[in-house]
Amino acid sequence: MGGELRYEITQNAYIKLVLHALKHKTSAVNGILVSRVSPKNDVVEIIDSVPLFHSQLGLLPQLEISLILIEEHFVTKGLNIVGYFHANERFDDHELGSLAKNVGDHIYRYLPQAAVLLLDNKKLGALSKTKDRSPVVQVAFMFLIFASRIWKLVGSDGNQLTIKEPSANVVLLDHISTEKWQDVVDFDDHLDDISKDWLNPELFK
Repeated sequence: MGGELRYEITQNAYIKLVLHALKHKTSAVNGILVSRVSPKNDVVEIIDSVPLFHSQLGLLPQLEISLILIEEHFVTKGLNIVGYFHANERFDDHELGSLAKNVGDHIYRYLPQAAVLLLDNKKLGALSKTKDRSPVVQVAFMFLIFASRIWKLVGSDGNQLTIKEPSANVVLLDHISTEKWQDVVDFDDHLDDISKDWLNPELFK
């Protein structure tokens, strides 16, 4: 099951999903994680993250359309959807809600290596004080318990999820100080104005 795998996320994929959450601090946000088709040495490398929505997260038609577009784009590059990112609306909400679990279930049906990442607001808030190098997200894996599949958060302090570049949190703080989050485009933005590119090709240039 997913708990037997380790996940490694690239700096840009990690920073992009955190900036997406920071851009919409008063709303829940979500996104998709993209990886190589086959894990290497039981390590799934998350290559990219795609910001999805910051309003009406539970609308199935928009979600299905976005998943189709994402898959069509990345499959030609030998990449595939491997997981889901979620940030809760309330700063003090550290639970994995039903929406995140449902989307995780949908991805898991096609890819058993799927994982769900949940933003850890408390850890993000303390980042500038602690100089912590570990991710400011928690990771959830699918576990099989008594023939029932459940999502279980395993925290952000273990080795289940690591950032490929050790200095990523330093770079993240720099982007936060310059309000880089304002440049993040998600599918909500794209649906409002199709000239806005949900792939965010210019975000880190």
